[in-house]
Amino acid sequence: MSGTEDAELDTVLGKAVAILRAFGADDRLLPLAELVRRTGLPKGTVHRVAGDLVHHRLLDKTEHGYRLAGGLFELGMRAATERTLLEVAMPFLQDLYERTHETVHLGLREGTEVVYVAKIGGHRQARSPSRTGGRMPMHCTAIGKALLAHAEPDVRAAALSGPLPRRTPHTVVAPGLLEQQLDRVRATGLAYEREESTVGLLCVAAPVLDVGSGAVLAALSVTGPVGRFRPEVHENAVRATAAAIAGMLTRRPGAVSAPPS
Repeated sequence: MSGTEDAELDTVLGKAVAILRAFGADDRLLPLAELVRRTGLPKGTVHRVAGDLVHHRLLDKTEHGYRLAGGLFELGMRAATERTLLEVAMPFLQDLYERTHETVHLGLREGTEVVYVAKIGGHRQARSPSRTGGRMPMHCTAIGKALLAHAEPDVRAAALSGPLPRRTPHTVVAPGLLEQQLDRVRATGLAYEREESTVGLLCVAAPVLDVGSGAVLAALSVTGPVGRFRPEVHENAVRATAAAIAGMLTRRPGAVSAPPS
């Protein structure tokens, strides 16, 4: 085993990955002793880490050993969904950037947060704290409001009943006011942020809705600085881009689904 591999096995994550990778394509079940042999880890360590993996639904424990669990399949499906979404969306997002010359984002909902899966912008664009793979609260971002407004009722209710942390002096922290904003988003198909997550930034967003069910799949936005950026100028472009992505996704049925509640 190389020094790099030894170092990786010094971490809990490294040990967990080693155990999961011990399963071959034809392995339906592996006894504890075989996991110990394949990973080279102490028996007590394998037993403990495998127990954690069982707790998180990444392994199942049976009378005769361990097998890969459904949680891994769910993670794989989520990764495939995100990849398909990006494959479809990126050309449209690039076109939107070329039209606006402002920062363009694509985001998904995970729990009560926005996860940014794409960001396009150049040196001239506003300095946004968002980054690909980063997270932000839904209640103070335009993408988050677009996602939340079209989420399942229980998701929306949970967000409105939970704490709404104040990130700037402009953050909406009153549930009633936020609910009014979400109602307008549903009526107009557009969401706005006015210095609510970051002082000095404005944003307009639109949801990407499943053409058949109306479920929200993602949301996209254009962001710019106070003083130069006028959200209303970009409303039609943002809405049209979201609709174009949604239309293209319908040609790949079953490829993208709404996030779980």
